[in-house]
Amino acid sequence: MRDRGASLPGGTAWPRRAPGGRPAWAAGLALLLWLFLAPAAGAAPPQAYLLDLNGAVGPVTADYVVRGLEEAAEAGAAVVVLRLDTPGGLDSSMREIVRAILASPVPVVGYVAPSGARAASAGTFILYACPIAAMAPGTNLGAATPVNLMGGGGSAAPGRGDAGTEDGQPAQAGQKPGRPADAEMTKVTNDAVAYIRGLARLNGRNADWAERAIREAASLPYDEALKQNVVNLVAPSVPQLLRQLDGRQVEVAGETRTLQLAGAAVVPVAPGWRTRLLSVLTDPTVAYLLLLVGAYGLVLEFAHPGIFAPGVIGSISLLLGLLALSIIPIDLAGLGLTVLGLALMVAEAFVPSFGALGIGGLVAFVLGSLMTFDTPGYQLALPVVIGAAAASAGLFLLVLALLVRARRRPLSGGEAALVGARAEVLDWSDGAGEVQVLGELWRARADAPLAAGQGVRVVGRDGLTLRVEPE
Repeated sequence: MRDRGASLPGGTAWPRRAPGGRPAWAAGLALLLWLFLAPAAGAAPPQAYLLDLNGAVGPVTADYVVRGLEEAAEAGAAVVVLRLDTPGGLDSSMREIVRAILASPVPVVGYVAPSGARAASAGTFILYACPIAAMAPGTNLGAATPVNLMGGGGSAAPGRGDAGTEDGQPAQAGQKPGRPADAEMTKVTNDAVAYIRGLARLNGRNADWAERAIREAASLPYDEALKQNVVNLVAPSVPQLLRQLDGRQVEVAGETRTLQLAGAAVVPVAPGWRTRLLSVLTDPTVAYLLLLVGAYGLVLEFAHPGIFAPGVIGSISLLLGLLALSIIPIDLAGLGLTVLGLALMVAEAFVPSFGALGIGGLVAFVLGSLMTFDTPGYQLALPVVIGAAAASAGLFLLVLALLVRARRRPLSGGEAALVGARAEVLDWSDGAGEVQVLGELWRARADAPLAAGQGVRVVGRDGLTLRVEPE
């Protein structure tokens, strides 16, 4: 049988196909490509996505974190670092973030940083939900006692704010640790305890202290948190945090993984334009001012139709303010009181109440403003309320002053304006004639004889005839 290979110089045969049936040159080319491309492919460093949760936990921050975790999963990131600095926030938003962390296929590292930051209230729950928890020096966490937002029997939720527990005291003065004020608070507190203990057991951290953080509003600095197994490690910066995490095993979605973070590239995830816009709009001060501008703009447009600018600006501001109110938590009774106060102050300009409506409206406006934004983390600054009330009171006093001045001004129309006015005789005969007064021609009569061109004064009116007398 003849050899199918080609003859080379010297009689050596070169096979045309590799043993697997592939041409020998193709196998060689594949081997060369693998030798050149394999090192290049392996040179790509792992990615560590960095999310920043700053400020109160709310719908906007929850949306940002959820989107960031989805983006990290799609990009195949090695780890997500969730950097926390929060006083707490809404229970619903906190639970949304916790669900996203637990469902994330990418390991999430909760990191309280920079120095001076805190993970209070809702932040403590989020930190316990992360498979790995870390803190920077000079940080603290805890004070997760549920807050009763309705002032006695109202709905309360864990993590709905820092509960005024900056000093580590229980949320309600005079209340003994571990004894909520009423049955509803007892149920909410027990639910929060069960929730955080479940998170602690899931990630192998101190569940007993987590319960104390809820029942007693306990807080811990970073070094004590490390000693008591509340967090896994302490790192002063993100690069040092990644170096400490390299080679560490973590359980994600029921699987144990070893983090390979040598030379990891940090990828900051900036909020999108939608998140930035909603962050501005959901600021209580901005939302409050938008509502005021919208209300006064519409009132000015209705009072002076055809100007258009106040109506357009007021409509846009009012719609943006209502959008903000649909996102942030508000007290509807307080909002109703604020609207009533505005309506009473506006009615003062049209109803002669001698200040009763205006004063009552001002009081209702101030009380309603303080009540509307009463959720911890979403409260109005007192100077803003005082400034808005002062501006409204100034507008009310200006309208009142204009009304008083208008009442004192002499009448410029009707019979009252004619009586006492100066007139000039145009034609006169037999005790009657025609006079010009205030630019108008009138029939007139007088007891004294008059002549054309003579000046007279109006002393009365009988129907369409004026009674005049010489000046």
